[in-house]
Amino acid sequence: MSGDEMKLGPSANVNRRDFVKMGAIAGIGAALGSLAAGASAQDAASRNLPPGPETPFAAPPIPEVKIGYVGVGGMGSAHCRNLLKIEGCRIAAVCDIVPAKVLAMQVAVQALGHPKPAGYDKGPHDFERMCAEADLDLVYTATPWEWHVPVCLAAMKNGKHAATEVPAAVTLDHCWELVETSEKLKKHCVMMENCCYGRAEMMMLNMVRKGVMGELLHGECGYLHDLRGLKFSNSGEGLWRLQHSIDRDGNLYPTHGLGPIAQCMDVNRGDQFDYMVSMSSISRGLNLWAEKHFGADDPRAKKTYKLGDINVSLIRTKKGRTIYVVHDCSSPRPYSRINMLQGTNGIFSDYPTRIYIEGRSPNDAWEDAEIFYKEFEHPLWKQMQEKAAGAGHGGMDFMEDYRLIKCLREGKPLDLDVYDAAAWSAVTELSERSLQNRSKSMDFPDFTRGAWQKRPQLGLVEA
Repeated sequence: MSGDEMKLGPSANVNRRDFVKMGAIAGIGAALGSLAAGASAQDAASRNLPPGPETPFAAPPIPEVKIGYVGVGGMGSAHCRNLLKIEGCRIAAVCDIVPAKVLAMQVAVQALGHPKPAGYDKGPHDFERMCAEADLDLVYTATPWEWHVPVCLAAMKNGKHAATEVPAAVTLDHCWELVETSEKLKKHCVMMENCCYGRAEMMMLNMVRKGVMGELLHGECGYLHDLRGLKFSNSGEGLWRLQHSIDRDGNLYPTHGLGPIAQCMDVNRGDQFDYMVSMSSISRGLNLWAEKHFGADDPRAKKTYKLGDINVSLIRTKKGRTIYVVHDCSSPRPYSRINMLQGTNGIFSDYPTRIYIEGRSPNDAWEDAEIFYKEFEHPLWKQMQEKAAGAGHGGMDFMEDYRLIKCLREGKPLDLDVYDAAAWSAVTELSERSLQNRSKSMDFPDFTRGAWQKRPQLGLVEA
């Protein structure tokens, strides 16, 4: 969602930045209250849940997927542009708190010869009306984090599948609520983790599946992205993301780096996150940036930011593998997700992409990834690279949208599912809890309730 102003009712106009900030404070405050009280039910037994399904969920095929999109600002409008290029789907409704954004997307849809989508712009909860009355198959959201779960729940409870930008949820209770609702109502609830479709990440998965890496031992990943300017911006994510840095300390955005490593390690499909510990550095970056750009006396320079500049979390899986996950959005640095995987036969490391395979590579020397792309390019990239050219994040955004629509149309299980959404997103609250307890070890909930031991491995998906 983006824009300068929004209308809450027939006579109430408020500044959109103030409104989003108030919403963020309320949503984050509720989550922090749950953390402080230790209220989250982390295990299935306390929730009286039966064992999870061992077979991946597949819904009946949908010849033409009618989509309602919630939040058509920067990321949402990019997804809509992707979807408009994909055969077999239609943007049937758009929702945003800024009427101009809704209108702009309606115009964009019609410009490509599609029917005008219905518009919903009557305040922050108008997605509920859209879910209740619009003829839709899928509701897709790219809103601030604290709105992801409300939109997904409204979609599923009104008979629609749900797809959300990352992270799927901020709290463990919300993770469980997504899982339980998806299972009960037989609806997909998928977190759209685009980095699982990156070219390097997909080649890494292909190499793992072909046994090139040997037995997997350890992974390193993260989200290392200088967002200081963005957080202090008066538009886009700046309207809400800074509040998380004020109120929370932990690994707040783990899934971009963690998702591809988890897929290679068959998490939820033969292995599972077992427990984790977390610690954070002191907080300096946001204050120093604000002082430099706004002045030492500016309130933003004097503000207390709870989020440590660098958070480091360590995960151990049931099979004894280890994963290092770092979050660093307040330091001057080039972008990186690390994307490192160590196996008994060699190592894959990104940023820059380089590989060493024992017995194949020169002794004690990295090889450039281009050598391996010729042999191990993932089949999806071979087939879709030209169509994805020009799409967001090097084409990975188009890949994920294409695969979602293809699976829904063919009635096949999705590449990612609600258990992935829950397990990968659970890192956020578990890291916060660990920090509050002097880096004490925190157990992961088993969202599959034992089914992870029998669920089939994700194959090498194709176009």
